[in-house]
Amino acid sequence: MAQIPYKGSAPALNDLVAGRIQVMFDAWASSGPFVKDGKLRALAVPTTRQSASVPDLPTVAASGLPGYSAMPWLGLVAPARTPQPVIDKLYQNLAQILAQPDVKAQRFPPASGQT
Repeated sequence: MAQIPYKGSAPALNDLVAGRIQVMFDAWASSGPFVKDGKLRALAVPTTRQSASVPDLPTVAASGLPGYSAMPWLGLVAPARTPQPVIDKLYQNLAQILAQPDVKAQRFPPASGQT
């Protein structure tokens, strides 16, 4: 495979749906609707565990590339000049939300076959 740099997921998805490229790694949030509409076929998830969003989709490792794992980096960002009190409030609210048991369960579901 050859890497093709794109300015975001949307232009790459357009090329994938149009058949100009053959494969891409993408977030389920943006590519899932195309899969559900039958315009794309999901092959595997790049994480070490199956996805709660698409539990029937195998991992890349289970599909024949043992040990493969690629975890995307996601971050919460704000404009550079955001006042510190606003940043502090955002952090406090985020920490409270992430500490809730139902949110933790969504972030860290048990691996397939485990309870």
